[in-house]
Amino acid sequence: QVQLVESGGGLVQAGGSLRLSCAASGRTFSRVTMGWFRRAPGKEREFVGSMRWSAAVAVYSDAVKGRFTISRDHAKNMVFLQMNSLKPEDTAVYYCAAEGSVGSTWTYWGQGTQVTVSS
Repeated sequence: QVQLVESGGGLVQAGGSLRLSCAASGRTFSRVTMGWFRRAPGKEREFVGSMRWSAAVAVYSDAVKGRFTISRDHAKNMVFLQMNSLKPEDTAVYYCAAEGSVGSTWTYWGQGTQVTVSS
């Protein structure tokens, strides 16, 4: 019943921007942390960033800090990932994730959306 669905991926040239969306259903996620992960072909899943209920508590990986921004729309039960100044090394499948409860581990995952950055 609980489902996370990512969208907004695509092909973009280096230096360009994309905005990923994650639509959640089956339960509300307003009080738990939501985040983004990515996995490039042949590589391990990598943490991208996360945000609690408050935008004042956000964490980003060093690889994307300063370029990516997470935002949330609690009323619509959605989370977004604004990606600017994209680099070829950002190419990956991006996954939305959410905690199962406040302070718990990552429990819910989306199917992913492909982001490809060309040189």
